[in-house]
Amino acid sequence: MNLSKKIPVVSKEYVFQFIIITILFALWGIANDLTTPMVSTFKKVMPELSNVQASLVQFAFYFGYFFMALPAALFIRKFSYKSGIIVGLILYATGAFLFYPAAHYQSYTFFLISLWVITCGLAFLETTSNPLILFLGNKETATQRLNLAQAFNPIGAIAGLIMAQFLVIDKIKSDDYSPEAFKALSSSELAAIRENDLDVISIPYIGLGIFVLVILIAISLTKMPKTAHEDKMAIGESFKKLFANKNYKYGVIAQAFYVGAQIMCWTFIFQYVDNINKTFGLDLTATYYNIAAMILFLAGRWIGTGLMKSINPSKILMVFGIGGVLCAAGAIVLQGMPGLIALVCISIFMSIMFPTIYGIALKDMGDEAKIGSAGLVMAIVGGALMPVLQGSILDWGGSGFSDIQILGFIPEVNFSFILPLICLAVVTLYGYSTYKTSK
Repeated sequence: MNLSKKIPVVSKEYVFQFIIITILFALWGIANDLTTPMVSTFKKVMPELSNVQASLVQFAFYFGYFFMALPAALFIRKFSYKSGIIVGLILYATGAFLFYPAAHYQSYTFFLISLWVITCGLAFLETTSNPLILFLGNKETATQRLNLAQAFNPIGAIAGLIMAQFLVIDKIKSDDYSPEAFKALSSSELAAIRENDLDVISIPYIGLGIFVLVILIAISLTKMPKTAHEDKMAIGESFKKLFANKNYKYGVIAQAFYVGAQIMCWTFIFQYVDNINKTFGLDLTATYYNIAAMILFLAGRWIGTGLMKSINPSKILMVFGIGGVLCAAGAIVLQGMPGLIALVCISIFMSIMFPTIYGIALKDMGDEAKIGSAGLVMAIVGGALMPVLQGSILDWGGSGFSDIQILGFIPEVNFSFILPLICLAVVTLYGYSTYKTSK
């Protein structure tokens, strides 16, 4: 790895393309974290929803990755990276604009469909952009290059959280009433509040759709490297090589668990803070702590990218995994602010996991890399499944903020973070196993 000090992270001939593609990393970060607070927001606007039903926001959003990743990879094999990006942006904008009729008809199902369409577009973008970044330079610096590009994803994520807080959460009227006062409103008053709040939810998505169209025009005018000549291997042969590659197969599993941990930590921090407010009589704003988590996530990714100049990526993944497990344990057993700080600090250690797992799993691949990329993007389905499991834990007590104490002293909300702990332990094991192999 010391050779990477003398090799540029990005080839000079591809610097402009690297910048353009890196913008896409920020763009799907906006969508991801504009959507994350919507689980608790829809629960407030539509109080009839259970925690499991509200968590279907994340299920619909991340299931699109699983559904569309392989078709996206096959599309890219037949056409080009640029074509895949264009299709992804079209789907992204379409899903965002569907929020307008969803709000008009006040249909939760319609909102879920809109989110699913957005994510189908993101599946195209991620299936295309991640391997394309690996291609834009020497293979010795591929994992470092992907971490550098991915470092701009949390910038988009912070923008998404800010949009969610100031354009949605601060604007909805449902949050102005206590549960008892809300139930006491007349049917006409409830209908007016719901109509207002659903319109509020749709506005940032519609604005985002317009911005995506601008990016689409810019991408259309940018010349991308042609790599179609590399696709000489039959699809069946690609799958055969992938299934024989233990490093890749375990990488897909680790990626699914990592994404599950990330989405749970960033989604249920809202319930975690609400429980602290209720228990200790505080008035904390969850979004601010989520933004703090994003800032730490961004810092951790920059630090991790720098460390990879001289340290084996698998070793860094293992060490960061251990740190994440310890913080998750703190979020479970500690109460009040100490537990919340531990929860926020998990993001430092999650920061390098996605691109590092991605780079390790695809290392030394040839023609099968595009299909392999699809498998790693499909693994994002972990973000669809795990939040539903955590939501079911929260529903044990009926409201998700009950007085149930697991083992006599751990609040129910705290205990639900046992799932992220397990997920991060799996990632740690993958880092350890690939580090032993690399040595």
